[in-house]
Amino acid sequence: MTTHLAPLRIGVAGAGVMGRNHARVLSDLRDVELTHVFDPDAVTAEGVAAAYGAAPVTTAEAFVAAGLDAAVIATPNSTHADLGVALLEAGVHVLVEKPIAATVADAQRLIDAAKANDRVLMVGQVERFNPAVDAVKRAIDGDDIISIQITRVGPFPPRMGEVGVVIDLAVHDIDIIRHLTDSEIVEVQPQLARTRAEREDTALLQFRLANGVIAHITTNWVTPYKVRTLQVATRNKFVVADLITRQVTEYFGQQADGSYQTRAVNSWPAEPLKKELEAFAHAIRTGEPPAVTGEDGLRNLEVALRCLGEEG
Repeated sequence: MTTHLAPLRIGVAGAGVMGRNHARVLSDLRDVELTHVFDPDAVTAEGVAAAYGAAPVTTAEAFVAAGLDAAVIATPNSTHADLGVALLEAGVHVLVEKPIAATVADAQRLIDAAKANDRVLMVGQVERFNPAVDAVKRAIDGDDIISIQITRVGPFPPRMGEVGVVIDLAVHDIDIIRHLTDSEIVEVQPQLARTRAEREDTALLQFRLANGVIAHITTNWVTPYKVRTLQVATRNKFVVADLITRQVTEYFGQQADGSYQTRAVNSWPAEPLKKELEAFAHAIRTGEPPAVTGEDGLRNLEVALRCLGEEG
């Protein structure tokens, strides 16, 4: 016997690229109703709301007062904390886009508000839900990890304003490294360069984790084409994943002549954002901790700010 769930009334704050994606996916999810879209630009708010049958809102106050069960915050980083805290205090569950906030203190405010109001606070680290990352996690399960190398490069994005590559891109990979190792990053050795942007647009980041794993992230906005690769070396195998095509290959059984056996690892076709939003709804309905907690978001931000030489 299936009991029909009352749909969760969800709103999206911020109707930029990411917010529009959230609105599109939410409007398709079962047992979820996209009811409000907030953007301070009325034309933008109205356009996105109309596309998905939601009501447009142009002030944070009206959004907080809209009677939502849950909200997705996809506004600029500097606004995450104030809006998130107001929503949590109004009894609204919150999924906040990465990075959780602009400063560690702001991240802590969000975590405290979620606890005080017994609401779900989840951070939108969407690569955690990439089927290829999932396949790698399964492939290395129970193996001793030696090192992780991640490359996330591409051309300069037309609309990046307030942050550089570390906050915009490397935060994804910091989260992947913590997720795959189940350990915390204790040492950071960052090398940053600025060629065309106000902020750093090239970063080489080296890490050591509490459990001894070493990791390296290469990220930039100066490569003419997009690359997203994840490589994990363990005692017994070497696993390579393309996070764009979702192809995952495992090399194992090295022979005396240096040759390896290889096998393809299945990764199921699924849109990561859909899996992320389903996980958010699941946490709300079950009361289980969300897949990516506020503390995860705080740790990822702390590491990123250390790479930038800021303590946040």
